[in-house]
Amino acid sequence: MYNPKRLHPAAILLMILKIVKDAIFPLVLIFLFGGNNFGEKSFLLYLGFGLVILFVIGSAVLTWFRFTYWIENGELRIESGLFVKKKQYIRFERIHSVNISEGLVQRLFGLAKVQIETAGGEQADVELAAINKKEAERIQLILAEGKREKTPEAAESADVRTESIFQQTFPQLFLMAATSGGVGVVFSTSAAFISQFDEIIPFDKVFSGFEHVLEASLIFITILVVSAFIVAYLIATIGIVLKYGHFTLKKKGEELIISRGLLEKRKITIPTKKIQAIRISENLLRQPLGLASVYIEYAGGSAKDSENAKIMLFPLIKKKDLQGLLESFVPGYQYEADMQGLPKRAFSRYLFRHSFLAVIVIAACIWLFRPWGFLSLVLVPLSCLWAYLSFREAGWIISGNQLQVRFRIISKQSYLFHKNRIQAITYSTNWFQLRKSLASIFITAKSGAGPTIGRIKDLEKQDASTITRWLASRY
Repeated sequence: MYNPKRLHPAAILLMILKIVKDAIFPLVLIFLFGGNNFGEKSFLLYLGFGLVILFVIGSAVLTWFRFTYWIENGELRIESGLFVKKKQYIRFERIHSVNISEGLVQRLFGLAKVQIETAGGEQADVELAAINKKEAERIQLILAEGKREKTPEAAESADVRTESIFQQTFPQLFLMAATSGGVGVVFSTSAAFISQFDEIIPFDKVFSGFEHVLEASLIFITILVVSAFIVAYLIATIGIVLKYGHFTLKKKGEELIISRGLLEKRKITIPTKKIQAIRISENLLRQPLGLASVYIEYAGGSAKDSENAKIMLFPLIKKKDLQGLLESFVPGYQYEADMQGLPKRAFSRYLFRHSFLAVIVIAACIWLFRPWGFLSLVLVPLSCLWAYLSFREAGWIISGNQLQVRFRIISKQSYLFHKNRIQAITYSTNWFQLRKSLASIFITAKSGAGPTIGRIKDLEKQDASTITRWLASRY
C-alpha cells in the first residue's frame, strides 16, 4: 500500500451531511423567527443561501480530493487540508486500536469507517470516513501485523484463539430498554423541542376549544398520558435495540473485541492493558431486580467521541454473574459485595446536602405558583429518602492492589481501580467535617473522554488516611 489512495466519493456526501447537521438548528431558527421580516430582501436571502450551498459542496469536494492515505515503512501516512496541507505519520507501535463501523451512508454504498487511535485526546488520531469494507479489513490486518513485528508482547498473542464470548440476547435488550430510564430522556427532549415553537404555534388557541372536554373527561387525560408514555417507551426501546442489537464481546489474547448495532454497525478493539477502571452502574429500576450494566474506562477514545472512551462491556447482566464474567474477560478485577460503610454521624451531612436544594425549589414553587406550589412539599420525603440511599450505598474496600469505591448520584455507581492506574487521590476536608472527624476522597484515573473520578464523601477520617497511604505505598 505504498500508493496514495483517496476515500470513496461517498465521503463527500458525509462531509456535506455533517455541515448541514451542525447548521440545521441555526437555519431553522432564522427561517422560523425571521422569515416574516425579510420582505423585499428575500431574493438576496435565497441568493446568499445558494452561494453557501455551493461553497459547502465545493469545499467538501476539495477536502475529499486533497485527503490521501497510504502505508509505508511501518507508518500510516495521511495528507490532508483544504488550504494548508497537513501531514500525519503514525508508527504502528503507537496505535492503540483500530475500530471499524458502518453508518447508514456507509452501508448504502457497502463501505466502512475506520478510526485509528493512539492515545486519549480531543479526537481520534485518524478517521477514514468511507472506504471499501475489504480495504478496511486489510488496513486493520496490516496495522495489526506491523504492530506485532514492532511489539514483542503483541506478537506473543498473535495466534491466540478466542477465549471467551458473551452475547446479549434480544429479550435482554428489551428488558434493558424497559429499565434504562430512556423514556424520561425522550419526554424531556420532546418537551424542549416543542417549546422552541411556542411563539409560532398558537397552543392556547389550539387547546382552548378542548378545555371543557379536558375538564369533563379524566379518562381522556389518562388515555393521553398513557399513550404518550407508550410512544416514548417504544422510541426508547427501538433506540436501544438499534444501538446494541447483536451485541457480542470476545476476548482474544490481550484484546477485547466488541461488535454491536443494527442500523450502525460498530466493531471496537480494546487492549486490556489500556483499561483504566471498571464501572458498575445500577439504576433505581434495575437494582431491585439484581441487574447491572458494566462499563470500562478506556485510555483510548477521545473527548469528542466519549462513546469510544466509556465503553459498555456488559449492557445488562445479573449481579450474581458479575464476578464470573469479570474473571473471564478482565481477569485481575474483583467485585466485592461487602464494603466498609460510612459512620452514622455522616448521615446528617448527607441529609443537609440533599435537603438544601429541595428547600430552595419548594420555596420558589410556593412563592410563584400558589396554591399548586404546595404540591412541591412532596420533595421533602423524597430528598430524605435520596439522602438515606446515598448514605447507605457509599462505601469502599481495598483488596490487594485494587480499590473499590461505591456512591450514588441517581444510580448506584461502583468503581474498581487498580493501584497502578490511579493518577491521583485527593484528600479533602472542611470545617464541618473536621468537627465530626470526617473527610472526603476523590480518585482520578485517565480516560480518553477526560478524567474518571470516583468519590466517597464523609467517610471516617482515619479510613481516608488509610486509602491515601495505600496509594503512596507503591512508591
